[in-house]
Amino acid sequence: MPPPIEISAAEPVKYVGSEQPDKWFYDGALRHAVGVHARQVFRANRARPPEGGRVGWTYNHQPYLAYWNGRFWLQYLSDLQHEHGPPGRTLILHSADGRNWSRPKVVFPEYPLPEIRRGDIYIPAGTPSVMHQRMGFYVAPNGRLLTLGFYSYCATPRHSPNKGQGLGRVVREVRPDGSFGPIYFIRYNRHAGWNETNTRYPFYKTSRDAGFVEACDALLADKLMTLQWWEEDRATDGFYTIQLNGEEPKALSYCRRPDGVVLGVWKGQLAALSPDNGHTWTRLVRCPTILECNAKTWVQRTDDGRYALVYNHSATRRNRFPLVVMTSEDCHAFDNMLVVHGEVPPPRYQGWHKNIGPQYVRGILEGNGNPPGDHLWLTYSVNKEDLWVTRVHVPVSGRVEQHVAEDFDAASTEADLELWNLYMPEWAPISVVAAPGGGRCLELRDEEPYDYALAERVFPESRRVRAEFRLRVERAGAAALHVELHNARGVRPLRLRLDGEWLMADLGKHTVEPFRIAPGQWLRVRLDVDCEAGRYDLTVNNQTRAAIPLAQAVESLERLVFRTGPWRGFVNPTFVDGQPANLGLDAEDMPGADTPMPAGVFLVDDVHTARLD
Repeated sequence: MPPPIEISAAEPVKYVGSEQPDKWFYDGALRHAVGVHARQVFRANRARPPEGGRVGWTYNHQPYLAYWNGRFWLQYLSDLQHEHGPPGRTLILHSADGRNWSRPKVVFPEYPLPEIRRGDIYIPAGTPSVMHQRMGFYVAPNGRLLTLGFYSYCATPRHSPNKGQGLGRVVREVRPDGSFGPIYFIRYNRHAGWNETNTRYPFYKTSRDAGFVEACDALLADKLMTLQWWEEDRATDGFYTIQLNGEEPKALSYCRRPDGVVLGVWKGQLAALSPDNGHTWTRLVRCPTILECNAKTWVQRTDDGRYALVYNHSATRRNRFPLVVMTSEDCHAFDNMLVVHGEVPPPRYQGWHKNIGPQYVRGILEGNGNPPGDHLWLTYSVNKEDLWVTRVHVPVSGRVEQHVAEDFDAASTEADLELWNLYMPEWAPISVVAAPGGGRCLELRDEEPYDYALAERVFPESRRVRAEFRLRVERAGAAALHVELHNARGVRPLRLRLDGEWLMADLGKHTVEPFRIAPGQWLRVRLDVDCEAGRYDLTVNNQTRAAIPLAQAVESLERLVFRTGPWRGFVNPTFVDGQPANLGLDAEDMPGADTPMPAGVFLVDDVHTARLD
């Protein structure tokens, strides 16, 4: 059990482990959580917009996730190019399995503002609003699914729309068939002068749908759910009961501890406790061991009865990477820091305030559904451009006890590969497919010009290890398959590269004699590695290159990696202690970002590892 509320209120949540990320690596040189399936469900595209329309909107951020009526529901807000740059709107997409997602559909459209004159701010009539919300969904006690947004404005993208000046919060029902009910205001920002007389949508009480009104009433009575609204609202009419004490509690996440007390965590290391479901709170305090970077923090109870804390534990307090998970028995002291998402592709589109990395993480809030299985489901944006949904194996762990013996024949889809880590951009998918010659195998396909597919399998930490697998180039395309063995920190002492002509082994500076290969040919590869001796033997179809020096000295190995692009884990020095150059004025859209490149297709089969005696 956690410490009593009167004791733990001084530090409601803390990290008690010793691991800290290395600022020079996107994954922090930390161990990876085992069994993470990361999937890009929306890829921004300026010229070929997947959301429809004449031009794609390339600022996409702040996603929310729910599971209702047998489907996942994902809401996000979008601006044409910049954060806080009008026009703004909110969209929803859905999925029956968390793998195959619908195209986005606008749920809260662009809103033309009336003329606004407030102090030195002047907004001409007809200027589109921007949206800003810290809550996406609410599954009501009567079974209705509500989705919510907040219409606001800012004079320039340097101003914030979440300072209490906005019009108010809108609500809409999501129906089981994916259609939406009418838009209503559920709460006006009356203190800022907005009400029924000067806004475009009616108040929810005017709806003739009694079930919808009942659902809205239930939401308004829920002090935990509605506390997420404070940041945009900021009214002092008694609707919010938390004592601010000079703080600005932004982006609430909460869950119940084993003793029933609610832990609330906000941006900026803020946390507090509530013994009565959000009606009263302990004093807001900063938790010094939670080294977040002003991005969101997520906490929830997992299906194994433990707790997960997920956020960007940043080595510089500015960079929004890596995304890590910590676990706890008592929802107070968290340990075992592991990487959930350590990949950071380059931003493809110019825009202001576009921090790099996986950020603004959210899971499924208690009451908003629980998908089949025991997984931890998360959503976040990457580089404020693309939206990802990630499934984490539970119990959360960074180690396995058994060596790998995987022929893929028992897998129907990649979702069955529980202990594999899969990183799957939309244009670089990973699938389980029929293998040439019989059985099934893993396919890595890549036509993404600025990212890659990655399949990783953790095995028991070993000083001497054998790794065996079969590889096949189905189509060379513009990609190559990189095969590596890593230690716990991501050091890569053994590196192979397979393209349409050669399989090469890298010594760091030089390569050994390569193997000539041909597309459509299965290659049986065996690696016998001795970390203590600092060398390995490479055998390809019974031809052996013996005693190859390791490119880097390591004491042990524990990860086998298949990747369709070159390694990019080292952080650009300009990203470390300051904002990266591509956050606005020093970069333009990346060339060719809207067009797939010629696809490379690679097959992997019969993966085995074993300890060498």
